[in-house]
Amino acid sequence: MSVLTLASDPQDATALEGAEAHHARLAGELAGRVKMLLTAVDRDPRAAEKIHAGLVAFCDRSLLPHAAAEEAVLYPAAHGMPEARLLIESLIGEHRCLTRLVDALRAAPSPAGAAADARALQVLFEEHVAKENGLVLPLLAMTPEVCLAELLADMHRRLASDVPAAGAQGDQNIKEGQDMQEQIEETGGCGGVCACGGTEETAEPELDVREVPHALRHATVFGALDAVPAGTAMVLVAPHDPLPLLAQIEQRSPGTFSVEYLERGPETWRLRLSHR
Repeated sequence: MSVLTLASDPQDATALEGAEAHHARLAGELAGRVKMLLTAVDRDPRAAEKIHAGLVAFCDRSLLPHAAAEEAVLYPAAHGMPEARLLIESLIGEHRCLTRLVDALRAAPSPAGAAADARALQVLFEEHVAKENGLVLPLLAMTPEVCLAELLADMHRRLASDVPAAGAQGDQNIKEGQDMQEQIEETGGCGGVCACGGTEETAEPELDVREVPHALRHATVFGALDAVPAGTAMVLVAPHDPLPLLAQIEQRSPGTFSVEYLERGPETWRLRLSHR
């Protein structure tokens, strides 16, 4: 079944797709940051402290404002529908759990102490947005009396009004809503961001995206890269030569990361991405 058949009009169909993509970016960035924290706790405690702080800042900047905007705009519209009332009340309860987990992350005395809460936060958020994508958003999109596009526009206005305060957090901002799906031709070369030639294995934290759902893959890498402190690196493991991804990384953070191929297929590509 296509998205168009689930929506009352094409405008809401487009809005539904945009909301799902936004959820994918949030879930992906969270997954990348959590992965980097879990790996750094054992390998580099000093880096783990910075990653821990960045994770909390991301939650304060993006996850919690997103939840608040949903409760102010989306949830009241769905709560008025008898078939969705109990679901919405359950989702509000999950927002409270997300907030408590973020508070626990903030209060953790060390990155090691935050690891379990970080993983729990990731799992809960992924399950939470799956319910929103599969149940709440389609219901709103299918209801002729509700304009999902207008609701989401209101949410975006609320989030945009929080951007200046969020910027003061000092952490790099993922520009929410920006579509970075620009492709480059996979005919050799690496888009000007590669420092090829290395073959040795490294001890840096490793992010294997082969098992990450495709919709979350690039956002997961972006989140992981945001958690890499300057002067350090991570190793990316991919099922193919990630040339489009490398182009997006360079577009997003010009000159910030150098790329060194450690393995070039045919089934696995391994790349070291160093934060200059």
